[in-house]
Amino acid sequence: MEGWNAIYFIILSDFILKLLIYFLFLNPELISKFTNLKNFHIMIKKVNLIIVLILTIFVFSCSKPAPMDKVIKKSLDIAIDQCKRMAEVMKDKPDMLPRTVDTTGNLVTARSNWWTSGFFPGTLWYLYEYTGDEKFKEYAREMTARVEKEKYNKGTHDLGFMLYCSFGNGLRLTGEESYNEVLLTGAQSLITRFRPKVGCIQSWNSRRNWQCPVIIDNMMNLEFLMWAFKKTGDSTFYKICVSHSDTTIKNHFRPDYSTWHVVSYDTITGQVEVKQTHQGASDESAWARGQAWGLYGYTVMYRETKLERYLEQAKHIADFLINHPNLPEDKIPYWDFNAPGIPNALRDASAGAIMASALIELSGYVDAETGAKYLDVAEKQLRTLASPEYLAKPGENGNFILKHSVGSLPGKSEVDVPLTYADYYFVEALLRYRNLLKVSKN
Repeated sequence: MEGWNAIYFIILSDFILKLLIYFLFLNPELISKFTNLKNFHIMIKKVNLIIVLILTIFVFSCSKPAPMDKVIKKSLDIAIDQCKRMAEVMKDKPDMLPRTVDTTGNLVTARSNWWTSGFFPGTLWYLYEYTGDEKFKEYAREMTARVEKEKYNKGTHDLGFMLYCSFGNGLRLTGEESYNEVLLTGAQSLITRFRPKVGCIQSWNSRRNWQCPVIIDNMMNLEFLMWAFKKTGDSTFYKICVSHSDTTIKNHFRPDYSTWHVVSYDTITGQVEVKQTHQGASDESAWARGQAWGLYGYTVMYRETKLERYLEQAKHIADFLINHPNLPEDKIPYWDFNAPGIPNALRDASAGAIMASALIELSGYVDAETGAKYLDVAEKQLRTLASPEYLAKPGENGNFILKHSVGSLPGKSEVDVPLTYADYYFVEALLRYRNLLKVSKN
């Protein structure tokens, strides 16, 4: 489209020039009128008006958005390029996984026990699914293997992120039998953190006067356990997921369906002891990524259980987000919906990517009108993330795909940088939208 726009501009410029020549030099009547200074100024104004009208038509004709299939292909082409570069870099960093970049732009890696370890392997699996390229399969296998030992990790609630994004996608695409063992062992490790008295899976260990902290992010790990339930038939997994989801609806969400980040429980009574934030602007604010985690989590729980209360919860969260007065026109949230400094507050591309992916899936569970509304927002988010403002140029941005995410601004950690999970959910959202386009064409 950019090449054609340039051609159109040349043609129009030539037309305008010829028009000026006609008006000023080839029309005797006009020339005779120019002896009257007043008439001359009037004619110049008319010529200027014509030029403005033509250029206005040109601008509007060039501003027509590119078709979504073109936007998706362009974005995935860049994702392919960036991830190939990253995979090659990581060959010389055994046992490490990409995380972000530091303040000088240098790559920051993490060991497998860091909560984001599964996202780069998962992104590679998605790109293998998209391309069918065996090289991506090789990259994905290698990076996935680096996370395997976390199947024994009982000290974290993030095993869904770590294992299901990596081994789960690998199993789905290859049927590799050994991946079943890794996932089932990991699922057993994760449910050791379930606290029956509370009704939730404990997130972090006790800290900062929190006896049993549960964060909204934890909703994202339930898909992993629901897979284990379907694989084994063991209802323990199902009951834990439902208990955690129901308790979170009861205690995490405000009347407007925004969510607290952290709810901590008394381990003796099981009652709420405090509701606070760890990464948001304040205890009462709506931390953007946390809201997106909730939206995604309840969408998944509806898919897995078909319990209507989870669909209703997801719809309420979606309505809170897409109708929020502080959601920018381009639909990429500020890092917190109540961040100080809006409209100059930092944006969080990761929150936008997670939200887009969730809305695309949720659109398939609601009536046509509501679904179209969700897709309209998701499309706007993907178009924005695919713009030069957010989408990296090949070989830049530490080989990550998206720019401008915020990890923890209060903690002064990973602020306005690329983040591996932003890339994962962006690629996922692109593929989900692409699948919708394929279905609509058939």
